[in-house]
Amino acid sequence: MTQAMMNRVLAAPATKIIALSPHAVEMLYAIGAGDNIIATTDHADYPAAAKAIPRIGGYYGIQIERVIELNPDLIVVWGSGNKQQEIARLKQLGFTVYNSDPKTLAEVADDLIELGERTGHQAKAQQVADAYLAKLAQLRSDNLVKPAVKVFYQLWSTPLMTVAEGSWIEQIIDICHGDNVFVDAANEYPQVSLEAVLLKMPEVILQSQDEGNINGLDWSAWQEIPAVKQQHIYQLNADLLHRAAPRAILGVESVCDALDKARN
Repeated sequence: MTQAMMNRVLAAPATKIIALSPHAVEMLYAIGAGDNIIATTDHADYPAAAKAIPRIGGYYGIQIERVIELNPDLIVVWGSGNKQQEIARLKQLGFTVYNSDPKTLAEVADDLIELGERTGHQAKAQQVADAYLAKLAQLRSDNLVKPAVKVFYQLWSTPLMTVAEGSWIEQIIDICHGDNVFVDAANEYPQVSLEAVLLKMPEVILQSQDEGNINGLDWSAWQEIPAVKQQHIYQLNADLLHRAAPRAILGVESVCDALDKARN
């Protein structure tokens, strides 16, 4: 960010914000700027007040004409989730755009602080970021001394998909001192076979709490797998696990709790 851009941000804190992702909405509420959100996208549902925010898009795209009508002074885009051509169009139209797209757990704190600067909520943002990082460090420290547990994360059932090195979920598993059995796969979200899972013999199977994911595969037929035999298959809240927001701490805690059950 250039000095001129920084001065513009600090001189005129944003009061009319469009947040184009659920995680950005959560961040803005966390730092006290939630009431300034004038529009968002589908699935932005936390906190409860967020459900009342008008929707101007979703996976299918953004209503650019509606953005023009609303004339926000800040648009928080999501580089990995919004269409690149639409982000480019918003910039071309002259809107102030900030890309909130944390790739690591620690970067959530960076985004909180940046959004605090842009909205005039610096003190609250710093407080939330510091508390978040402290809790993250505490969880890592607490779990580092525990025995490693072999984990299979079921990202989806049909096709069967999991997570590997570099993925968001792998970072969470690592904090909980889990041993992701597919950590060395060729890409971050690989497709795997049931036979491959059987060969890995995980002690814990984690699933996102999505009906299609849970019902798409019956693990009971694979009693050879320790996680199946010992009934260490756990369904966890997908929003807590997959959203890059302060509540990610709760997602980490849920994974650590599941691994602890397998250790006992």
